[in-house]
Amino acid sequence: MKRTLDKATVIGLVLGLAAIFGSFLWEGGKMAGLLLPAAMLIVFAGTFAAALIGTSMQAFLNIGTLTRLALFPPRFAVREDIGTIVRFSTIARKDGLLALERELGSLDNKFMQKILRLAIDGTEPETLRHLAETEVNYVTERHAQGAALFQKMGGYSPTMGIIGTVMGLIATLSNAGEDPDTLIRSIAGAFVATLWGVFMANLVWLPIADKLKYIHNEEYFYMDMIVEGILAIQAGEVPSVIKAKLNSMLPASDQEQDD
Repeated sequence: MKRTLDKATVIGLVLGLAAIFGSFLWEGGKMAGLLLPAAMLIVFAGTFAAALIGTSMQAFLNIGTLTRLALFPPRFAVREDIGTIVRFSTIARKDGLLALERELGSLDNKFMQKILRLAIDGTEPETLRHLAETEVNYVTERHAQGAALFQKMGGYSPTMGIIGTVMGLIATLSNAGEDPDTLIRSIAGAFVATLWGVFMANLVWLPIADKLKYIHNEEYFYMDMIVEGILAIQAGEVPSVIKAKLNSMLPASDQEQDD
């Protein structure tokens, strides 16, 4: 399974950065005014702290892995695997299902290899489907936990930003002197925490959660397609029928490309 940099994620992030910070600079703002260590510490450390409290250490430590997954999602060889399943169905109809045993070693896809092995071993179709659904459900649960973590961080982050702003305003007003310019600059600086909280929530944490859900949906479809294909082989269906059935599971644009 290949992993490549997801262009949509990168383009979206760059576009968001350009739109938000570019407009700020366009209006005469200075980036130095946004890079306030105290405000950023409250937002980032506070968000991570809340996420850690609300989940386990193991799940929290997976943040880096999940972020890399969003940037480098797996590319499922759907069309190639449809061709493989159709080829296997031809072999099975000609030489029998047991003839596919010699093809198992050539499969890089562990899920397909496992399901095909069960079919070759004579597992009943209903039992085979149940076993496959069980594995798919575990994958779904694991992916849901990863997406939920970023979803929660997207909720914590703006709140931490508000906390940072309130603390900044309290510190500013309690130390306010007679110079109004100093007071105005301090108030402006206090709102930087809200900016970072809302920015991270809406351009990083929540979009990553949505991306992980999208990747899961693709993998769910892919695994379901493999199960349907192998069950069709086990049932002895005609290769052309299997090909048509699996192609019908693809988007209309992909079906047209196959014609």
